[in-house]
Amino acid sequence: MPGVTRRAALAAIAGCVATQTAVAQAVTPGPVTPAGRHLAVLLDGMNVESLWQRGYHIDWRTGVSEGPPEITPGSHTHCSAFVAAVADRLGIYILRPPEHGQNFLANAQERWLNNPSASGWNRIGRLGDPGASLRAVALANQGKLVVAIYFQPPLSTIAGEKELSGHSAIVRPSDKSPSLIDSEGPDEIQAGMVNHRLVALRDGFRSHKDAWSGGAIEYFWHDANPP
Repeated sequence: MPGVTRRAALAAIAGCVATQTAVAQAVTPGPVTPAGRHLAVLLDGMNVESLWQRGYHIDWRTGVSEGPPEITPGSHTHCSAFVAAVADRLGIYILRPPEHGQNFLANAQERWLNNPSASGWNRIGRLGDPGASLRAVALANQGKLVVAIYFQPPLSTIAGEKELSGHSAIVRPSDKSPSLIDSEGPDEIQAGMVNHRLVALRDGFRSHKDAWSGGAIEYFWHDANPP
């Protein structure tokens, strides 16, 4: 009997290890496919480091500034307009002008993406969910459009609640290691306080202190392959 018990225990351990290995393989990003490489070329061609500049009113589709610098209060960043422009070039709809103005658009996009009426969009999960970041990169590597987005909760004041700007970005295809994805997040491209063609998620969302530390960034994807 002791031998049988020992064999059963070893078999259980082996089964557990096999299950853990299968789970790990399921969320390994895998190589960048041809569709992923095409998506990367499209993202690089957006020229985000020169367009969608903060402090100006811009054409949301092209990122070209229209008129002199903004003098009204606020940072006038264009992260969500850039996300909408990328989606538009892929033939995908995400909430955008004229259905919603550019002010506080990232917050509105987050609410919209979590609504069942957001046709074609699928929720991956939050940054803090096990494997969510790896799945986000895996989908981007397959050429899918993956959006990382943070809803900024309003600030409570004596006069009531004051809306604050959220942030959104596009996850880039990459061959980044799982350990590096876990420690600093996927690579992404964004407009914002600083526009980046390529930056780690942790650094891209740095101006929203609770986004990274609180694991509050959400991932959504849409099935699309760039031309």
